[in-house]
Amino acid sequence: MKKRIGVYILLVFVLLGSCMNETNDDGLPGGPSDYVVLLAIDEDSIDNGSAPNNFSETDVNDQIAAVGLRQQLKFFAENKGKTITLYTGEVGDEGWFALNTIPNKWINAGPTDNGARNYLTPGPGLGTPNIDDDREVLLDEIQNVTPLRATGLKMLVGYKVLAMVYDSDISINYSPLEGNMQGANLGMVAFEILSVSERTDGSDGSLPAVSIKILSVTELSNFGLALFSNVPIPQSSSEPFDVVPTTSVVSPVFTVAN
Repeated sequence: MKKRIGVYILLVFVLLGSCMNETNDDGLPGGPSDYVVLLAIDEDSIDNGSAPNNFSETDVNDQIAAVGLRQQLKFFAENKGKTITLYTGEVGDEGWFALNTIPNKWINAGPTDNGARNYLTPGPGLGTPNIDDDREVLLDEIQNVTPLRATGLKMLVGYKVLAMVYDSDISINYSPLEGNMQGANLGMVAFEILSVSERTDGSDGSLPAVSIKILSVTELSNFGLALFSNVPIPQSSSEPFDVVPTTSVVSPVFTVAN
């Protein structure tokens, strides 16, 4: 089932730290605290006029939205340190997404030999024109773009995020799991996830509310990039019907985004 891409906030989770000469159990040189985790968020979480924040158009860069926009969202740039709540969509219409793997075509696109960095730059076909003047040719049928439901969101409490935001809905196919990451961007955001709680003011399918602390995209952009490698993978657009965060979850596992 396909869900058309939108305000795809490519969310990048950060785990602050030091010690770059060691490797921890996750295989991250220096440990998780040196990294940010790469995610995406769409219009079901961040958009102008949407609850619970009712952002204005200028708050979320809607008036300048464009394919390849990497500017920090205005509200987030002006409110570093502020705590706000974001909704995360509905089962089958999720607002937050993780990438399990980086496609080889992103690595080959340039301008670097790191596919995740090329996406964030953006490189040719990843937001800027390629030789055929196509800005989005490398952004469709991206494997392992995984919608986050309650368990996946809860696993990321305490981690910091750098995210790409899209100006519409993110389109997801199942069996095989892949996403369409084309479409205009609102830009990027950075934050730390403070808590994840059940929505009591929505529908039966409403995914949790997430409390975040706003951080600086610029300050986090020099951290390593990590992928949420053990993110729970939904079987379909409706299963599992995972809307209530449990008290305890397994620890997240991260790998280097290359």
